[in-house]
Amino acid sequence: MNKNPIHDWMINHLKQKLSREYDEVKINLEGEQKHEFKGHYPDLILSNHGLELAVVEVETIEGITSEKADEWSRMVGTGPGVKLIIMIPRASKAKVIDLLWKKGIADRTAVGSYDLNVQMP
Repeated sequence: MNKNPIHDWMINHLKQKLSREYDEVKINLEGEQKHEFKGHYPDLILSNHGLELAVVEVETIEGITSEKADEWSRMVGTGPGVKLIIMIPRASKAKVIDLLWKKGIADRTAVGSYDLNVQMP
């Protein structure tokens, strides 16, 4: 059983949404290594006409660490012209931006955010 269903839910949500913009959207749910990108297994790989254009990493609050930022840095260094997109909880944006600057990859990384909003009557 997946320890973090929000992570996998977000990957599936993004796959559905991004399928309108990209010809092919490959996903690796938590713990899977089905689709490889130059030695890495990002959460999503986005392609058009057989050309890989972007990779997406979905993070939860617990997954935002210096070690994870090292992994992002290695991923950014693998493919010139390939964009790294990181999806994070909105409350973590300042922490992630700081990590990206410290690792020297802020200029090659796009950051998106998500917010879960539950309203009870």
